[in-house]
Amino acid sequence: MELTKKTTVLFSPELHQRLTEYAARRGVSVGELVREACVQTYGLVDTDARTKAARAIAALSLPVGDVASMKRESVPDARELMP
Repeated sequence: MELTKKTTVLFSPELHQRLTEYAARRGVSVGELVREACVQTYGLVDTDARTKAARAIAALSLPVGDVASMKRESVPDARELMP
């Protein structure tokens, strides 16, 4: 990826220290952490990539039951929770 735009971001000393330490542990720069956070938070993924991912998920053959059986399996009856 070609990096051609620059933005200045001001951090508190404490946050900057934490980011610097975390970046060092991961072996990346603070800038890379910020870029990753932006992509993860704001979903800066193009439409083609999202469409491809959705198609891949839809094509999976997963052992999934009908809605009623999934609710029975995942949401307990309140009476079962009471002593």
